[in-house]
Amino acid sequence: MKPYTRAERISIKIQQAITELLTRKISDPRIEMATISQVKMTADLRLASVYVTVFGDADKIAATLAGFKHSRGFIKKQIAPQLGLKYMPELRFFHDDSFDKAAKMDALIASAVKDLPRDQEEE
Repeated sequence: MKPYTRAERISIKIQQAITELLTRKISDPRIEMATISQVKMTADLRLASVYVTVFGDADKIAATLAGFKHSRGFIKKQIAPQLGLKYMPELRFFHDDSFDKAAKMDALIASAVKDLPRDQEEE
C-alpha cells in the first residue's frame, strides 16, 4: 500500500483544524452551517484548496464563500501553530457541489427505477 504523501497528510491536518475552528471559535453567521469536505494541497505546500459544502441557494453559497474569504487571515493565524510548517499555505475556498450532483443522480435513478415495469424490477 502506498503511503500518504506529505501534502496529503498536511491536507488532512488543515481540514481537521478548520473544522475544529468552525465549531469553537468562528462566530461569523455566514459560515456557521458550512462543512469542510476536502482540502487539496499543491506538492510544494504553498496553496491549499479548501472545498466547502453549503446547503442552500446560490446566494447562500456566495455569502458563505465571502465569509470564508473575509476570515481567511484569522483562520490561517489560528491553524498555523497546529501544522508546524515553515510557511503557512495560502487558503483558497471553493464550493463543493459533489453532494448536489449526487442528489441529482439519485433522483434520476429513482425516477428511472419507478418507470420500469414491475417484472423488470425483481431481476
